[in-house]
Amino acid sequence: MTRRRFALALAILASLAGVLAPAAAAPTFAAGSGLTIVSDATYLVDPDNSAVHVTVNLTAVNHLKDTKTRLYFFDRAFIAVPPNTSGFKISARSSSPSVHVAASKADHTLLRIDFGKHLPAGSSRGMTLTFDITDPGGEPTRTTRIGASLVAFGAWAYASETGGSTVKVVFPPGYTIEARSDQLGEPTTDADGRTIYATGKLAQPLSFFAYFVADKPSAFSETTRTVVVDGRDLPITIRSWPDDPAWAERTTALVEQSVPLLSEAIGLPWLAGRQFVVREATSQSGASYAGRYDPKEATVEIAYYASPLVTLHETAHAWFDGGLLADRWANEGFAEWYARDAAAKLGMEVAPTPLTPEQQAEKIPLNAWKPLGLNAAPAEDYGFAASAELARLIAERAGPAGLASVWNAAREGVAAYQPAGLRPPGEGMPGETRMPGSDVPATEMRSGPPDWRGLLDLLEDRTGKKYDDLWRAWVVRHEEATLLDARSEARRQYDAVMSRAGDWQLPAIVRDSMRAWQFDQAIELLTAANAALDARDEVLAAASAAKLTVPHALEAAFEGDRGFAAASGEADAELAAIEAYGMASSVRPKDPGVVEQVGLWGHEPTADLTTAAEAFAAGDLRGSVEASASAYNAWDSARDTGRNRIMLMLSATIAALVAVALVVNGIRSVNARRVARRSRTAASAAAAAASSGPPSGSPGPARPTD
Repeated sequence: MTRRRFALALAILASLAGVLAPAAAAPTFAAGSGLTIVSDATYLVDPDNSAVHVTVNLTAVNHLKDTKTRLYFFDRAFIAVPPNTSGFKISARSSSPSVHVAASKADHTLLRIDFGKHLPAGSSRGMTLTFDITDPGGEPTRTTRIGASLVAFGAWAYASETGGSTVKVVFPPGYTIEARSDQLGEPTTDADGRTIYATGKLAQPLSFFAYFVADKPSAFSETTRTVVVDGRDLPITIRSWPDDPAWAERTTALVEQSVPLLSEAIGLPWLAGRQFVVREATSQSGASYAGRYDPKEATVEIAYYASPLVTLHETAHAWFDGGLLADRWANEGFAEWYARDAAAKLGMEVAPTPLTPEQQAEKIPLNAWKPLGLNAAPAEDYGFAASAELARLIAERAGPAGLASVWNAAREGVAAYQPAGLRPPGEGMPGETRMPGSDVPATEMRSGPPDWRGLLDLLEDRTGKKYDDLWRAWVVRHEEATLLDARSEARRQYDAVMSRAGDWQLPAIVRDSMRAWQFDQAIELLTAANAALDARDEVLAAASAAKLTVPHALEAAFEGDRGFAAASGEADAELAAIEAYGMASSVRPKDPGVVEQVGLWGHEPTADLTTAAEAFAAGDLRGSVEASASAYNAWDSARDTGRNRIMLMLSATIAALVAVALVVNGIRSVNARRVARRSRTAASAAAAAASSGPPSGSPGPARPTD
């Protein structure tokens, strides 16, 4: 062979898998044996001129040996450099090489290097290749951007398969730099304040790739708009890099249109309480997120390359910011749901993003999805995709109005399991009264945003639908599934007791146990509540039969904080009072005879019974029992008392008659004795006078005087 042309193709970047993630080098083109190239490449970042200046010191070596009949030499080679490059120049001390573009592809530019003179067998030659990487402009997602505010580009090594090449990248002062490569050493700073990244000698230069993203703080250009949200003016400020007006224009228009749409769809006003700031940024986090929302400052950072859906998603985080809902999956999922809803209303074509088989293979319970930055990349990808899918399923089941009711309750701090009569299940905010004559129960509140348990309770409370199947499939860890089982049983008993209680309120401790998912305690309390309601029903039946009005005391005891034993004790006392009243009523004579009427002289048992009924209705059980006892005793003893009274009266009458007879007889006897005595006295006197005449010296018979 008098001449041989060897084509040399170095590493060609096939594509960038993600905006901030370096891709692996593509398979190299086959190279002829005998020629090797080793290089030292320096990338000098020059933002002021929107370029990265690349200097590549090439050393070409011809490893072949001449024979007596053949001379082996090389006169050219081909080398691949990154796309968006220009200004190619090459020089050498011992020759006049030249460089030309052999082909321009989307992912590389192929250069042909003519050596100027033959490279003989067994010799080497040094050459210096220079060119510029420039910003092609166009789509914000382009991988090469070079400006005062942002620098993003990829760096290659230039060599054959022989090891020993190096790469150095130099940034001017003032940039915050994120470098993606596992073959770069720690950066250093030179005397001029420049940041320098460098490799050692690369054993496999064709596999080397580094991607750099660097931003430099500078004064933002601001655009301010005022949009009407829920009837109020909300100022929105867009802060963009001065050298990126296109980002400011498209972001301003998108945010201005989307904020009112999001507020209306979510059903809540603007929650941040201050103006909304959207700021252009790079992704400096290790996970390379395209957007970030800071709830403390009501500020959204949107990466320069972010899609419109990312902007809508981060804007929706102004509502789902951790203050409305506690769990990460809920905030991310519903921010994505409402972002897609707004995109559809704005006429954007947003393709659905079902879970891929690769993501399904990394499935985890969403309760096991860790905070930002703590998950491996596969788990993080699954978490975002699964959260969005679960939010979609919840939203479709709840409906827009149902979700809006949930968000309003969450925002106001209204707990699930509100007191009976406060509002009908599934309706909006509370305000309904309970029952005539009773107090309106107060709305019961909770502290802090609801977590996965509180969200499930609010969804079922506000929409009247079940969601625990979704929680089992997507949310809970294995050990938490038993909580859902206990919850189902507790809710079954709770609903039954609530229905049975009617207008009576369960005490707050029962609802608190349900909200805290303390289901063992809740079931114990509900069992006691059922026993108290058994006693209530017995009281109501007995009172109805006795035509008595049940006092409020039993309801108050049931609803009070002394426990259901107090209600059962009150029921026992009321049953005793009803029994006393019934006993008194049972002995009341329907048509009292003379004897009974006589026995009731001085008593008003009917009035006592009325007093007993009134005292019972007023809750004065002691007074009711005492009045019932008085009536009972009066009616029960009326016949005996009447009989005794009649006997007494007869005895008294007879005694009186006997006494009168005795008195009359006595008087007659006395009078008779008096008459007899007088008669005897007179007879004695007459007899004496007749026998002896007048006595001596006694006056004689009276004589008439002259």
